Amino acid sequence: MELLTRAVGPVDTNVYLLADTKSGEAIAVDTATPCLVWLTGILVERGWRLKMIVSTHGHWDHIGDNAAVQAWAREAPIAVHALDRHRLVHPQPLSAPFDIPPSIPAVELAEGGRIKFGDIVLEVLHIPGHTEGSVGLLETSAGLLFSGDTLFAGSWGRTDFPGGSEEQMVESLGRLAGLPDALQVLPGHGAATTIGREREWLDEVKRAGRLPI
Repeated sequence: MELLTRAVGPVDTNVYLLADTKSGEAIAVDTATPCLVWLTGILVERGWRLKMIVSTHGHWDHIGDNAAVQAWAREAPIAVHALDRHRLVHPQPLSAPFDIPPSIPAVELAEGGRIKFGDIVLEVLHIPGHTEGSVGLLETSAGLLFSGDTLFAGSWGRTDFPGGSEEQMVESLGRLAGLPDALQVLPGHGAATTIGREREWLDEVKRAGRLPI
């Protein structure tokens, strides 16, 4: 397994490329603008085949290069939860400083679903709160969680954007509090962390049933 990441765009969105080096199959997570040159350069250099483009949710800063990456990869479908599908098909730029092209998902992510490429299997966790269709991707053998904009190092995703819900965020963070301390969290923005580092405040959210003040 090999994981590469790069922060791109005006709000430093983390783009992830995860590959099964034995099979040469890879997926891209949150193909923000501008990641096309970096992403495709690595794929060509390593001889990897892109199998899927996964959007953890549908906000503009995570989907801007979906269409461009898919046009390059051709056979790699775009995957997103059904409740965020409309945000890819009819993107709402909000504060985006550039146009966000529409992209058409062909794979529907859902709670308990699996994304398999090579010997790698990711379990889909539906963790709404930032948007209705926000998902996490859990890889248990290496201990990785792609958390999108639900969980960051020391904080959580905003709930005042379209699709946000404080009540759902509390439920999702409480659920993540039940994951192992050693699990590495790979968020949509900022530095990686672990569940253990976030344990104290996650447990408080679960206990109190509200977000920290």
